[in-house]
Amino acid sequence: MKTCAMYQRDFIMRMIEMIGQLIAGILGRIQKGDFKGAAEAIDQAYHDVLREDAAFFNSIPAEELTHELMQQHNYTHGHLEVLAELFYAQAELSHAEGNHAKSCKYYVKAEILLKHLIAESNTFSFEQQEKLTYLQNRILDLKKKE
Repeated sequence: MKTCAMYQRDFIMRMIEMIGQLIAGILGRIQKGDFKGAAEAIDQAYHDVLREDAAFFNSIPAEELTHELMQQHNYTHGHLEVLAELFYAQAELSHAEGNHAKSCKYYVKAEILLKHLIAESNTFSFEQQEKLTYLQNRILDLKKKE
């Protein structure tokens, strides 16, 4: 018999899979040069999945991000994983548009969330480690350009 925690974990896993598909679609739009469509999809994802607009998350300083969301707003690790993916998509969009400073800001926020998720996880994920390495390399490259 499934417990409430099991149902909740199943829901979170489905939500993460859904956001993965959404991010893939957004990245596809960026590659095709449909920046407006990608931006609209990102904004819609914030509203649909996290029930806040992008400005809410963008207003939180990077160094306070995990504490603010988990302590003040009761976000779960699942929420943070989704948010990290949305920050990543925003970073990729900003980078494609040539706004490297804005892109770097989003990569940093995604990196912070991902580091937190890795530190709190009971399991090792090659996918998370690869994403973290990618983010760190992107940040280093962008900071060299400043």
